[in-house]
Amino acid sequence: MRKNLYFIIILCSLTSCYTYQVKKPADPATNNKQSKDNAAMAGNNTATMKNAAAESQNPQPMATPVNVQEKLAAGKNVKIDVDGRSYKVIVDKWESDSLVAHPVHNPKKILKFHKNQINSEKIAEKRFSQPIADIITVVAYAAIGVGIYLLVR
Repeated sequence: MRKNLYFIIILCSLTSCYTYQVKKPADPATNNKQSKDNAAMAGNNTATMKNAAAESQNPQPMATPVNVQEKLAAGKNVKIDVDGRSYKVIVDKWESDSLVAHPVHNPKKILKFHKNQINSEKIAEKRFSQPIADIITVVAYAAIGVGIYLLVR
């Protein structure tokens, strides 16, 4: 029983609440729908009809390609996919078309990648994850409760 309790405590102390998450681009169809709703709320029915007629003539545009240099600003902690390998790096700067970065736990090593090598769809930023933090909190409270129960018993 004690070995299991120690294992759970060590496991909780090594777990991080931060995860790498890919930022999803905004859906252009949703933005158009919201702008139509706002125009209708304002009571401008003629403008809404003109917008609907214009949209029926023009097809929906495809999602615009994401600019890698805008996503990877200096100082960001990101996980990038380069030529099939993933790297967890901190961005230092851009030198024309090349990204200069260093690995997360090794600031002395310098990595350089050309912007065409980086897969823009798999750029994941390091963010705080509330569900993981909640799970760790519940497990910690349960462990404290079991510890108090074992001391009282």
